[in-house]
Amino acid sequence: MKKRVFLLGLLFLVGLSVLLYPLISSEWNRHRSDAMIDSYTQTVSQAPAEDRSAWIDSARQYNAALEGKHFPDAFANITREESAAYLAQLAFDDNGAMFDVSQGNAVLRVESVKSILRRMAMMGLNVLMMYCEDSYDVPEEPYFGYMRARYTEEELRECDDYAYLFGIEMIPCIQTLSHLIDVLKWPAFNDIKEDYETLFVGGEKTYEFIEHLIQAAVKPFRTKRIHIGMDEAWHLGTGRYLAEHGLVPGEQIMKEHLARVMEIVRKLGLEPMMWSDMFIRQFGGGDYYSADLSRFPTDAAELVPDDVQTVYWDYYHFDEEFYERFIEMHRIFGEPVFAGGIWTWVGYGANWGITYRTTHPAMAACKKLGIRKIFATIWGDNGTEANMYANMLGLSLFAEHGYIDKFDEEKFKRRFEFCCGAKYDDFYALRLLDEVPGCEKDNLEQVNASKYLMWQDLMTGMFDYHIKGLPLDDHYKELVPLFRAASERNGEYNAMFRFYAEEKNVLSLKAQMGLRITEAYETGNTAALYALAKEELPELLSRVEALRSCHRVVWADMNKIIGWDILDMRYGSLMVRIRTAMDEIEDYLTGRIPRLEELEEPRRSFNGKEGLVTYANWYGRNVSASRIAPGGVI
Repeated sequence: MKKRVFLLGLLFLVGLSVLLYPLISSEWNRHRSDAMIDSYTQTVSQAPAEDRSAWIDSARQYNAALEGKHFPDAFANITREESAAYLAQLAFDDNGAMFDVSQGNAVLRVESVKSILRRMAMMGLNVLMMYCEDSYDVPEEPYFGYMRARYTEEELRECDDYAYLFGIEMIPCIQTLSHLIDVLKWPAFNDIKEDYETLFVGGEKTYEFIEHLIQAAVKPFRTKRIHIGMDEAWHLGTGRYLAEHGLVPGEQIMKEHLARVMEIVRKLGLEPMMWSDMFIRQFGGGDYYSADLSRFPTDAAELVPDDVQTVYWDYYHFDEEFYERFIEMHRIFGEPVFAGGIWTWVGYGANWGITYRTTHPAMAACKKLGIRKIFATIWGDNGTEANMYANMLGLSLFAEHGYIDKFDEEKFKRRFEFCCGAKYDDFYALRLLDEVPGCEKDNLEQVNASKYLMWQDLMTGMFDYHIKGLPLDDHYKELVPLFRAASERNGEYNAMFRFYAEEKNVLSLKAQMGLRITEAYETGNTAALYALAKEELPELLSRVEALRSCHRVVWADMNKIIGWDILDMRYGSLMVRIRTAMDEIEDYLTGRIPRLEELEEPRRSFNGKEGLVTYANWYGRNVSASRIAPGGVI
C-alpha cells in the first residue's frame, strides 16, 4: 500500500513539474534578460561620451554596409566570401514577382501573402512587389481606396517582417500618373484630375497628393526602393492640361511630371524605378514595341534622371533578338529592369503556352546582356477569375531561370513539385481551360474562351458565331474528372482544383447551350425547347450556384472579401438570365408570346474575324451589345 502511495505521489510531483516548467523557465529567462539589460544600460551610462559616440558611429557604418544586400540564409554558418561566391553563380541579383492587388478587386489576405512568400523562399526568389493603385491606407486621403479592399499600415508591415525572415525584399509599387480610375471617380479628387484615370500634371495639389501616396506606401517597409508606375497614360495632355497650357509635346509633359515626382522621392531618400513605355512611346512614334530608335532625340537620356531606373515590360514576344534589341534601346536611360508576365489575367485559366514561349527567350536575352534585375508580373485584369495559386507554376519558371544556364524540362518539373508540394501535370493542365478545340497549339493568340463562354448570355450569344461546330461541350466534360482527381492529390491546392472542376462542370453544359436553344427555335423543335426549359436550364442553374458557392469559399480564403461583390454580381446576373431564358421559352411554348426575339437576331462575328475570339477580357462587352457602363468596360 505504501509503495502505491509513494508511486502516486511521485507521479503527481512529476506532473506538477512538467506543468510548472514553462512558467518557471519563462520567469527565469525574463529575470536573466532584465539583468543583462540593466547591466548593459549601466555600462553605457557610465561610459565616456566619446566612447558612446564611437559605438554609435560603428553601428551606423555596419548598418549602412548591410543596406541593399541579400544573403542566401540568415542562419547559415557561411563566410562573406562564401556568400559572394554563391551569389556570383546566380543569373540575377533580383528575381521575384509583382502581384496585382488592385485592378481585379482581389486583395490578398496577409496570410495568403505569407503563404506565397514561403513558396517563393523555397523557389529561391528574393523580391515581392504588391501592385497597389488604391489598395492601401493613406491617412490624409479618406477617399483613397474608399469602399475597396485595402491594406492597413500594420498589415503591410507584418508582410514585410515575414518576408525579411526569408531574405525577401518587399518593394511598394504604386501609381503616380495614370491607372487611377478607382481613385479619381470620387469628387474629392476633382482638383487633381486630367481625366477619369490620369492626374493633372503641374498642379500643386497634385504633388501634395502624390507625396501623401508615397509617404504612406513606403512607411511599412524596410526597403528604400519604390516603383512609381507612370505607364499607359493614354490621355496625357489632352484634358485639363490642354485647356490650361495648350498643345505641349508628350515627352515634355512627362519630363515635367517626372521631375516633380523625383523631388518628392529624393526628399524621402528613396530609390525609384518606373515603367518605361510612356517615354519610349513619346520618342519612338507612339507604339511601345515598334519604337524606332532613330527617332529618339540626341538628348533623350537627359530627359530621364540617372537616379530612376526604367522597367522594360514585355509579355508578348517569342524572339530572343527582339528582347535584346529592346534591352539595348532601354540602355539609353541607364541599366533597365526587365518585367515578364505570367498569363493568368485573361480569365479563369492559365496560358502556359504563351508564358513559356515568352519567358524562355526573354530570360536568355537578359542573361546574355547582363540584366541583373527581373520580375514576373501577375495581373488581375477585370475580375481576377483565376485563382492566385495558379501562378505558382509561372513563378517556378522564373525562379528556374535564375539558377540554370540551359532549361531542362524534367528537372524543372521535379523542382516545381518539391518546392510547391503539387503535381506538375495538374498545374500544367490549367492551360486546357482556354486551349480548346479550334485553338492553335500553345494558344499564342490568347484565346480566353473559359471567360467569355462563362459570362455570355444564352439568348443573345455574343460568341456563338465563333464556336459553331466545335466540340467544346465534350472538351469541357473531359476536364471535369481530370480536375476532380487533381483536387484529391495536391495538398493545399485541392480547393483550387475543386473550383476548376465546378467551373468546367458549368461549361460542359453551357458552352454551346445557346446554339442548341437557337437551333431548336429555328427548326420548330418544340420538344427540344421544352426539354431545355424544364430539364437542362434548371440543371445549369444548379451548377452555376454550385460554382458560385465554391468560388466564394476559395476567394474568401485567399483574398479580402471586399471585391467579391463584383463576381457576385456577375454570377447573380448569369443566374437571373438563365431564369429569364426558362421563362421566355415557357411563355413561347404556351403561346403567351409569339416569338423569341433575341434568337431571331443573326449571329455575326464578334470581332470581324473568323475563328475563336482572342483576348475578350472585358465583361461589359462580353455579355451584351447594350451599354452597361461607360465605354462598356467593367
